[in-house]
Order: sequence, then structure tokens, then C-alpha cells
Amino acid sequence: MNDIQIMTLTDKAEAQLKVVLAKTEEKILGLRIGITNTGCNGLSYTMDYAREAKEDDAIVNSGDVRLLIDNDAIKYVNGTEMDWEEQGLESRFTFENPNEKGRCGCGSSFHV
Repeated sequence: MNDIQIMTLTDKAEAQLKVVLAKTEEKILGLRIGITNTGCNGLSYTMDYAREAKEDDAIVNSGDVRLLIDNDAIKYVNGTEMDWEEQGLESRFTFENPNEKGRCGCGSSFHV
């Protein structure tokens, strides 16, 4: 495992992740970021609690938050900034990915 800066977090994303991770009753290492094949444009981000590290995970530390990035996702998320947005009644994590070549109309999937 390496401590490399593949993704960055905005201050808002880091603060929200601290809140989310603090609410878990399980012992977790951080948040696992991955990519799955789905949607009308091909790829979608996945997020889950990281209960253990894999040997080939990339680790990004941002303040008190640790992201564990699946090795298969690194080429898709390299340089991505994760943010937290609140608009009206909707709130969500967003990803600004310089590798994206296109995104579907609803914003749930992308391609590189």
C-alpha cells in the first residue's frame, strides 16, 4: 500500500466524510472508492466502508479521513476531486474527474 495523492477532497467533502465515518459502529479503516460498469455511459463511482486494506490499494489521507482506492479504479480516478454539495433538499458527494470524456444526462455515469 502506498500513500499517494490520486484523489483530493474539498474541505466540505472531508468534513462530511468525518461525520459519516464517525457514525459507524464497526471498526473501519476509511472509505473505499471504486468503479463499476453501469449506467448509460459505462462507469460509475462506488463508495463503501473499508473494513480492511488490500495489498494493492492506493491510500489517500486527507486530514482525519482515509480513502482506500481499489487498484482497478486508479486509472479512472487519478486527479479526481471529491466534493460535497447541498442544493435545496438534495445533498450528495460529487466527483470532478479530469479523465472524463463524457457524462450521462442525469450525471450518474461517465466514460473515459
